[in-house]
Amino acid sequence: MSSPTRSGGSGTADLPRTGLERKIGPLQATAINMTQMCGIGPFVTIPAMVATMGGPQAMFGWIIGAIIALADGLVWAELGAALPGAGGTYIYLREAFQYRTGRLMPFLFAWSAVLFIPLIMSTGIIGLVQYLGYLIPGVVDDGGVTPLGKIIGIVIIAVIVLALFRRIGQISKLTTVLFVIMLFAVLTVIVAAFSHFSGGQAFAFTPGAFGSGGAFWGGLGAGLVIAIYDYLGYNTSAYLGGEVRNPGRTIPRSIIFSILGIMALYFLLQVGVLGSIPLDELKNATSVASTVLEQAWGTVTAKVITVFIIIAAIGSVFAGLLGGSRVPFEAARDKVFLPVFAKLHPKLNLPTAGVLTMGVITAIGSLFTLTDVINAAVTVLVIIQSLAQVAAIWVLRRRQPALKRPYRQFLYPIPTIIALAGWVYIYISATTLSIILSVAWIVLGVVAFLIYAAAEKTWPFGPKEIREEFVLAQQQQQPTEEGLEA
Repeated sequence: MSSPTRSGGSGTADLPRTGLERKIGPLQATAINMTQMCGIGPFVTIPAMVATMGGPQAMFGWIIGAIIALADGLVWAELGAALPGAGGTYIYLREAFQYRTGRLMPFLFAWSAVLFIPLIMSTGIIGLVQYLGYLIPGVVDDGGVTPLGKIIGIVIIAVIVLALFRRIGQISKLTTVLFVIMLFAVLTVIVAAFSHFSGGQAFAFTPGAFGSGGAFWGGLGAGLVIAIYDYLGYNTSAYLGGEVRNPGRTIPRSIIFSILGIMALYFLLQVGVLGSIPLDELKNATSVASTVLEQAWGTVTAKVITVFIIIAAIGSVFAGLLGGSRVPFEAARDKVFLPVFAKLHPKLNLPTAGVLTMGVITAIGSLFTLTDVINAAVTVLVIIQSLAQVAAIWVLRRRQPALKRPYRQFLYPIPTIIALAGWVYIYISATTLSIILSVAWIVLGVVAFLIYAAAEKTWPFGPKEIREEFVLAQQQQQPTEEGLEA
């Protein structure tokens, strides 16, 4: 990994003005990413991962998922450092694809992000309600989350949305507190698991699992859908690029450090759980962390730590909605999305419509099953974000060579190729229904774009509007810097 270099003495590119406040520092950015990544995800998906991959060999699924996440994270690191603005991917696709398809790609991203970001957040709500079932009778049953549990989930979403209505400086401090709680909860479960750990049980791989046609390879595709879902969130600081201090330094470091840190936690957690809970029991567990804690230290301690796990899950949803709400804001500022999303709260400087809309969609998504929502969210994300960003980094290096890049991807283009191969494999490994629905959503988005383009008389019904916003900002700043030096 190459080190971000100084530009203009600030370690970042010169930036267009957005009206947002740059209050998020390196520690807060990393905390936001890790809090978003490790909410309830691993606590509810470890049983599914083990069942999908046929046994303890599931631990290697987390490692392969981390390799794909790290390769993709290096794509985010270069793009986020060079184009640090609200909305992340929206800006990268706008800058890269304006030359051939006008506003189509950023429109499709905004169109899709308003769906897949809150859907991912709704999985956190579904998972935390499952853990509430360990504390409150009647929240879950053999059929899953009960109507009471769903009502509780919607109430929690409303509380999270209300908590987001504060200045970004206050939010970053709150997220740091939630990060500490998350770290405490995960490390406590890991310690509990290893306090009565059986290495023979943890590493009792299924016979022939790694051979041709073995359980590992047969379940790897579906397992990676789960693994990459659990790693999602390492890009949250890039979504908040318009509110990060020294983004050229902060965004790459926050992405890379968060992926490496969460990878270590997930691997230890998976191995610890495998060595402390019998395989048959683990495959059907609904609150695996609570089970581990109860076996190690009794019911009272298990219930106390379960509360911390639920708070960590709330923190993950909080961080995700915080970053996601900035996507339609940037699109609306470009007049590519509904104008109401471009309005900032008059006192708090936050995109009100984005926060409220994503809160509502999260509530709707929380009414469905966990597996269905994961597959739907991941497939839509892959087709319009992950694959498009791999193309964007290539296009921008060719189209905007003068763009200041405080961070340049290590071993380029190898990480982009690894990310591309990984994302394609994950996409084709999702359920057939999810793939069909993701394609249908994109087709519907293209139709919506054509209606919008016809009304606005932009490409393909008018001229392309090519504007290299960040390069232009740098060029405008350069004469000022030269005058100061003189």
